[in-house]
Amino acid sequence: MKEEIIQTDVLCVGGGIAGLMAAIRASEVGAKVIVADKANTVRSGSAGLGNDHFRCYIPEVHGPDMKPNLESLVRSQVGGPMRQGVFLRTWVEKSFDIVKLWESWGIPMRYEGRYEFAGHGLPGRILASLKYAGKDQKSVLTREARKRGVTVINRVMMFDLINHNGNLVALGIDTRNDRLLVFEAKSVVLGTGLCTRLYPSPTPGHMFNIAYSPNNTGDGRAMAYRAGAALANIELTMRWAGPKYFARCGKGTWIGVLRDPEGKPIGPFVTKPDRKLGDMAADIWHSAFEDFAKSGKGPVYMDCSGISEEDYQYMRHWLEHEGNASFLDYLEEEKIDLKERPVEFSTYEMHLSGGVYYNEKGETSVRGLYAAGDELFGGISGAATFGWIAGDSAGSYSRNAALPDAEEARSHIEAKKQEIRQMLGRARGPAWKEANTALQQIMQEYAGPIRSETLLNAGLTHVRRLKEKVRTTLVAKDRHDLARSLEVINLVDLAELLFLAALERKETRAGHVRVDYPFTNPLLDKLLLVRKGDEGPVMEWKALQR
Repeated sequence: MKEEIIQTDVLCVGGGIAGLMAAIRASEVGAKVIVADKANTVRSGSAGLGNDHFRCYIPEVHGPDMKPNLESLVRSQVGGPMRQGVFLRTWVEKSFDIVKLWESWGIPMRYEGRYEFAGHGLPGRILASLKYAGKDQKSVLTREARKRGVTVINRVMMFDLINHNGNLVALGIDTRNDRLLVFEAKSVVLGTGLCTRLYPSPTPGHMFNIAYSPNNTGDGRAMAYRAGAALANIELTMRWAGPKYFARCGKGTWIGVLRDPEGKPIGPFVTKPDRKLGDMAADIWHSAFEDFAKSGKGPVYMDCSGISEEDYQYMRHWLEHEGNASFLDYLEEEKIDLKERPVEFSTYEMHLSGGVYYNEKGETSVRGLYAAGDELFGGISGAATFGWIAGDSAGSYSRNAALPDAEEARSHIEAKKQEIRQMLGRARGPAWKEANTALQQIMQEYAGPIRSETLLNAGLTHVRRLKEKVRTTLVAKDRHDLARSLEVINLVDLAELLFLAALERKETRAGHVRVDYPFTNPLLDKLLLVRKGDEGPVMEWKALQR
């Protein structure tokens, strides 16, 4: 395998919203910046097909008091498990600056000339989700990054981060050519997004039919942990919802009411379609669809009947920007009129809502290592805001930092090269999809919607057996298989940590349901940090800032 050493001030791992924003800002403060992306930054990641909501505080809309907006963020689907005062305040204070930046770059942040707030709303409460046309946001951010001299390297699977005496060396494989890329970077920003493919999709036979990008497999979390950084609340999971069997985000975009088969609204918030509010029932009652199914009172339908043609076209416009073009095509093909026919909704796959622990400056617990966006939480707005902040921090740090020397980590690099050679050289053994499917089965049955000490201990045993088999028997026929195999290795590492953290959190909170500890313990309203110790994972409880 050919080896290429690449030097830079700042390496952004992942070219999503967080990674590109970090790259743009780091270059502006004078750093030499490289973005390494597994796919192509123009359409990669969960934001690749668009988005239509940007959580923010705009004084001219919301008034001079930021507190109601901050409280709205804490109550939102992205604020619950990580509600830290300084962190969230920094986000809200900076959010309008990012809106203005995006607008100046050509991303349409206004609707018909005004800032439009709608969706994910509660009656009588502040609306904090700005409607914007994000279909082409990734191409705009890629253009802005390149305009500032950022080097974008696409089709690179970053799979390991070596922390050698406080110096960071990152490893990636070229997914098209026989190259191992060794990055000597003064600082590293992780922006690899959510962790998907840990649990089965709503249609298990189709692994990639999931609400978010199937390429986002928690690589940043796994790399950060192995490099010594702390992960936060890795045991907490969340689930999204939308049209059944057609896994697409955008439930806050729908103008309708969630109803049972008898036509009764499942929540108390709206009784008729409301363009401004949507229906927050699913945002607050995450298990609603499963609960209705288990009780025999389901299914649950999104009912848009009675909406005006103007509201219908308004909804279609935003669904397209939310990345639902294929769903809209399906409606046309099947001649389904949403104004007349309710659509069955369901819950999608579980994914992690915890991740790499970083503070309001984007700093992790490892010097020179930064993270942003869905490495922890936050959605598009959080990714854009903390990507910008992390880029500023990483760029400033690199001014006085020395370049690492990859030769000091040579033994680690050679061990990884040998592991790759073995996967490519084996004649027989399981492929990545078989291993990924086995992992999903274990996660769903032993650390899924129902957890207990006995289930978690049994599942941990299975995951550890799988971890050993994955590292010693996986077969990769080509570069594509190799990249997927490296993803699975990262997923299995995270699965083991999830089981350990789930055993440690002896309560029920968010998507972590312990039937042997059925209530939420206010004394455990804390971050559960896990980091690599000399003899294995080490747990630490950290109080939340208020």
